[in-house]
Amino acid sequence: MSEDVRKSEDEQVEAASEESVAPEKGKRVDKATAFKFAGLVAFLVIMAIIVVVAWPYIADVFSEGGVDRLVERVQNAGPAGVLILLGMQFLQIVVAFIPGEVVQLAAGLMYGPWLGALIVLVGCVISSSIIYKMVHALGAPFVQGMVSTEHLAKFHSFEEQGKLDVVVFILFLIPAMPKDVFTYLVPLTDMNYKKFIVITTVGRIPGVLASTYAAAGFASGDFVGPAVVIAIVAVIAVVAIVFREKIMEALGRGYER
Repeated sequence: MSEDVRKSEDEQVEAASEESVAPEKGKRVDKATAFKFAGLVAFLVIMAIIVVVAWPYIADVFSEGGVDRLVERVQNAGPAGVLILLGMQFLQIVVAFIPGEVVQLAAGLMYGPWLGALIVLVGCVISSSIIYKMVHALGAPFVQGMVSTEHLAKFHSFEEQGKLDVVVFILFLIPAMPKDVFTYLVPLTDMNYKKFIVITTVGRIPGVLASTYAAAGFASGDFVGPAVVIAIVAVIAVVAIVFREKIMEALGRGYER
């Protein structure tokens, strides 16, 4: 009888210990969920504040002569004009409703093809770094509401084929591809931070240089060279827009062999 009592007491102790552990595990899960939710809320609040502060500039860009007024404001801001362009580039990538060409053209008009491209690319690195860290901290649920699950599946397919690096570089190299969307998708793969920044930044260089070169050329009165560059980029962009899905499928088929 005493042995049964001891067994009963032991079982009660084990049950009590399991109950004491379970809430702790539950608390850890709750804390992780709360952290991700708080991070998402903080991100949205910061984005809202930035958009409200920058809205006079953003709204003006979409009106007639908006680019010229943006350039004038940047010129009047002096050295702070670089910060204005970096802020616009940040919003262009993170919020993704500002045409990237607007910022690139303004940078080319203001600072020439090389320095203008450098400023834009620095903005790309800063913005992409923030997105990468944010996606890694908040996980897939943070991204799923903003991107296509079909695109995400394709990126995982590229990863399984072992050619994710090459595909990402090609996609960032082609004009008119949704690079801002891809910036949110790639961090969900196993690509590490350094490789992500190098590949996406190098892939952007030709397009950025084309825009800043064209803008600087027009500003200096050289119309032939910039016009040819714009025509080439425009043709590639139209093809990319029309055949975007087919390009994605072709990249997948090309690396299944």
